[in-house]
Amino acid sequence: MTISGMTGFARVEGEHAGQRWIWEIKSVNGRGLDLKLRTPPGFDGLEPAARAAANAKFKRGSLQASLNVARDAAAAASIKVDLDLAERLIAAGETFGKRVAKPRWDGLLAVRGVVQSEDAAPQSEEERAAFEAALLAGFNAALQTLAQARQAEGRTLAAFFAESADRMEALIAAARASAAAAPAAALERIKQRLEGLAPELKLDPQRLAQEAAIAAARADVQEELERLTAHTTELRSLIIKPEPAGRRLDFLSQELTREANTLCSKSNDLELTRIGLDLKTVVDQIKEQAANVE
Repeated sequence: MTISGMTGFARVEGEHAGQRWIWEIKSVNGRGLDLKLRTPPGFDGLEPAARAAANAKFKRGSLQASLNVARDAAAAASIKVDLDLAERLIAAGETFGKRVAKPRWDGLLAVRGVVQSEDAAPQSEEERAAFEAALLAGFNAALQTLAQARQAEGRTLAAFFAESADRMEALIAAARASAAAAPAAALERIKQRLEGLAPELKLDPQRLAQEAAIAAARADVQEELERLTAHTTELRSLIIKPEPAGRRLDFLSQELTREANTLCSKSNDLELTRIGLDLKTVVDQIKEQAANVE
C-alpha cells in the first residue's frame, strides 16, 4: 500500500427499468473532504447516502459529483394524438368562415394537449427504492474508479518523495563531512585574520584553540543534522503507510524547513551554506507536493 493523491476523474453509467443513468465525479486538492453533489429534481434523497459513502472512501479532497438520468430510447413512451380535440379545433375554426385561414396539421399538433405521451404508470415505493439502490450502487462504483485514479497519482508522488529522501540523505552526509572539518577551518581562519591584523604579534596556540572551539560551538549543526536524518526516515515511513498521510506530510515539511533554515543560519562555511541551500530546495519541493497527498 502507498499514499494516495487527491486528483482524479470517474465516469460510470448504467440502466435500470428502462432508465439510463450516468455518474461523473471529479476530485481536486482540498484541506478536508468536501462533496458537492448535483442531481436531477426529485433525487435529493440520494445525498445523505452518497455523502456517507464518500466519507467512508476518502479523507481529503474536493469532490464534484453529478447525476444524469434519462429514459432509455428503446423504452421511450409511445405518442398518442387526441383526434377528438383536433376535430373540435377544426370545427371551431370553420365558424370564422373565410375570415381566418384554415388550420394546418402542424399547427394543430403544436396545440397543447393534442399530442400526448403515454408515460408508464408512476413508480411504486418499491420500484423507486430499487431505482435509488441502483443509483447508489453506481455512485459507489464511481467512487471506486476515482480511488484507483487517486492511487495512481499516489504512486507517482511516492516515487517523488522516495527520490527526495535519497537526495536529502546525500546532502546530509555531505553536510556532516563539511561540519566535521569546521573546527580546523575555524582555527585557520582566526589564525589568518590575526596574522593579517598584527603580523608581529606572537600567537598563543592554547588561546587560538580556545577561540576556535568557541567559534565551532557556535556553528555546530550536529543537532540539526540529526533531526533532518530523523525527519527523512519519517518521510520514507509515511509514503508506505496505508492510512492517509497528507496532514503528516504537511507538518513534516514544516519541520524540515525549520531545520534547513537553522542549518543555513548557523553556517559560517561557504560549502556548508551551499549544502544548506540545496537542502532547502529539496524541502520546498517536498512541501509543494505534500499538498497533493490525501
